[in-house]
Amino acid sequence: MTGDNLPDKPRQRRRRIPWAAPVSAGLAAAAASVLAASVEWEIPPVAKIGVTMAAAVLVGLTTWATTDSGRPKRQVRADPATLAPDQWPPVPEHFTGRAESLAELREVFTSRRKSSDLAPPLVVSVYGRGGVGKSALMTRFGQEVAGWFPDGRLYADLRGGVDAPVRPEEVLIGFLRALDVRLTTDPGGLDELRKLWLTWTKGRRILIGLDNAHDADQVKPLIPAEAGCAVLVTSRSPLFLNGTHDTRLGVFSEAHGVELLARLAGGARIVDDLSSAKEIVRLCDYLPLAINICGGRLATREQWSMREMAGRLADTRRRLDALELAPTVDKSVRASVQLSYDDCTGVQRRLLRLLSSLTAPDVPGWVAGELLDVSGLDGADQLEALIDAQLAECSGTDQTGAMRYRLHDLVRVFAAELAGQDEAERRRSAIERVLHGYRRRAEEAAQNRWPQDWSRGGRRSTADGELRAGDWLNAERLTLLAMINLAGQLQLWDLTWGLARAFCSLCHSLRAYWADWVVVAELGYEAATQSGDRRALAIALLDSASVHGGLGLRDRALKEAERALEIFTELGESWWAARCMRTVGMTLFSDGHLDRAQDFLIGAITGFKGEEDLWWMARTQRNLAEMRMAERRPEEARELLEDALEIFKRDGNRYSEAQTLRVYGEVLAAQARGEHRAGDHRLAANLFTRAGFSLDRASEMFKQRGELWEEARCLRAAGEVGDPDNGLRELDYVRRAEEILVALGDSWGVARNAVSAGRALARLGRIEESEQELRRAVLGFEELEDRWWMARSLRYLGEAHLDAGGRGAAVAPLEQARDIYRSLGNEAGMRRTLELLRRAAP
Repeated sequence: MTGDNLPDKPRQRRRRIPWAAPVSAGLAAAAASVLAASVEWEIPPVAKIGVTMAAAVLVGLTTWATTDSGRPKRQVRADPATLAPDQWPPVPEHFTGRAESLAELREVFTSRRKSSDLAPPLVVSVYGRGGVGKSALMTRFGQEVAGWFPDGRLYADLRGGVDAPVRPEEVLIGFLRALDVRLTTDPGGLDELRKLWLTWTKGRRILIGLDNAHDADQVKPLIPAEAGCAVLVTSRSPLFLNGTHDTRLGVFSEAHGVELLARLAGGARIVDDLSSAKEIVRLCDYLPLAINICGGRLATREQWSMREMAGRLADTRRRLDALELAPTVDKSVRASVQLSYDDCTGVQRRLLRLLSSLTAPDVPGWVAGELLDVSGLDGADQLEALIDAQLAECSGTDQTGAMRYRLHDLVRVFAAELAGQDEAERRRSAIERVLHGYRRRAEEAAQNRWPQDWSRGGRRSTADGELRAGDWLNAERLTLLAMINLAGQLQLWDLTWGLARAFCSLCHSLRAYWADWVVVAELGYEAATQSGDRRALAIALLDSASVHGGLGLRDRALKEAERALEIFTELGESWWAARCMRTVGMTLFSDGHLDRAQDFLIGAITGFKGEEDLWWMARTQRNLAEMRMAERRPEEARELLEDALEIFKRDGNRYSEAQTLRVYGEVLAAQARGEHRAGDHRLAANLFTRAGFSLDRASEMFKQRGELWEEARCLRAAGEVGDPDNGLRELDYVRRAEEILVALGDSWGVARNAVSAGRALARLGRIEESEQELRRAVLGFEELEDRWWMARSLRYLGEAHLDAGGRGAAVAPLEQARDIYRSLGNEAGMRRTLELLRRAAP
């Protein structure tokens, strides 16, 4: 993605700090700190000066070492496969004090490193009032111990201080994605996600930061079981988690408060009027957030004296004390925010209010320009001014390299209280501009990821474009979800539908974020219904059918796809109608209704051919080929696949080519088994070799792309080839496939793999083990309510007994399979099962 559709690059600070400036600030800070502490010492003035200057050198060096010269730099993009995930936020550039707290954390972590591998993971909980600096302490210490965790650092803002804290399921999905776990099927609820979390953190050393926790229930599922991992949690009240080290973070001492003020406002000003500086710290209740805001305002108002600042702050507190205010924000914080807010320009105040109206956890820089209806550069300048005033903060750099920004939740509450100062229509227009900006970017990402989902003969995607689209969704997922909900709340139905459409397309192409996908599909459907746009409604129905079909809700998916087909047919939208026919056909196929399914698939192929959309035609031919395989018609399947392969190769669609090569390998293997049964062992050997080559090639193509799920499907197919000379190797392929599928939480895939394992064991003559695997498959499919695959598993079990000479043992599973096939109306399955029952007859 290029141009305006990309999030803006982070801007450099307009005001650069030379190397000597931090040292100078440190000298002044030290002077202020020591003077504040020694004001009551009874020593000669000359000695006081000596103490001050000695301390100045030490603190100055510390300040220089811990003060960053600017905001976090944009990271150079590297190969993600070679990097451990690092989501840690930047350390506040004016981090001050907390030596005792850091020493305590250091001692706890050092002690745990010496413990045995059988110890539970270290969990440290830091709690205290809002604005006391818990998050700053966590990020500062996390930077210090980063080297102890070579497998990465994960971070999540749990937003416990707002009305809608983040659910642990959302956090786990994001963490697993950061660990490059591609959940291509729905893993289920919180329990299933936690099992995956435990699997993928096993044997790793990861630091996990959980900021702003609401309660213990939000945190417990996020704690891994691995001894090498550690968890840092912040919250406003104790969480009472078992086995944790709890530490309460208090407010600053006067000396540290003055030191922080000096870092921000300049040490010389503090030395000139130490008593006023101490008064400012007192009026801020020694709370770091309040001091930060006051210091930030002083830094931008060099003409203000310390005495003037203290007077303004005292006056603001008196005015606030006279008001009846909701106790959502500490008065010290409210007073400092109010003072800094009052001194902002009108544009900056408006930006702060508008930012508080966005319910997203954080946003990229371009959002400021849209809110103010100015250029991206001008908006960034105003956002920089809020950051300089300590009213906004950087939350780090995302996967796309874009800097992200947020408001402290106390500042957000304060600004939201003032939202009424903006005209409702003007505020709504500002939000609409942001929503339009997100729609443009989401659609661009979706079309880069899967262009064929957006138009007939869609432009060819590139590997880099696909990768960047995935990164964009991973970075923006929570914010994009917030924007979709915000658009719905404002009843902006066209925007809601457009955002939902792009989100569903991205999830579909990535086979990711299933829980979010199903919710957003419902929102898109509701928006299309409210808008009265029948075309949008039909597309929303098709999106819903895709996610519901993937979740195994095939009855609902079928109804949605059939209704979408009806609408598109009435509208004369033949390309979309063909897509609906394909979805109907595949849904029927998945449910075992092969005879009905083929009519829709053939109709879809005809429709795509008429629209000259060769990609969708070839894809549907592959689907029809898979159905022909289920009907034991490999020759027809092979012809369909060879046509499809030619199209995908010619157009450079490597992913589709790899998928087709996998099915092609399965077809060649079926033909090889047929020739072997017919006695032509030479031809069979040639076909077995070609099948193996096709599956190996497909597997390697998926491996290069990091597609574990598709690689597992290739391994499973390699385990089903049925070459009598490679029985043990095929069983090994199946075992390797199961390891991947279990790690990915694919319960259907695990059940399907058990079928392959059972058949591989049967070919080796290990009938008891084969029966165990096939029974496991039956139970798995029964839990998933997949009756067609239940029938197939039972049929394979009966066939295995027959091949081993156990005619009596074969009858019961075959009769069960027959009954299921009859209820499904699956004539092909019925015919095959009746043949086997005749063989089992005495």
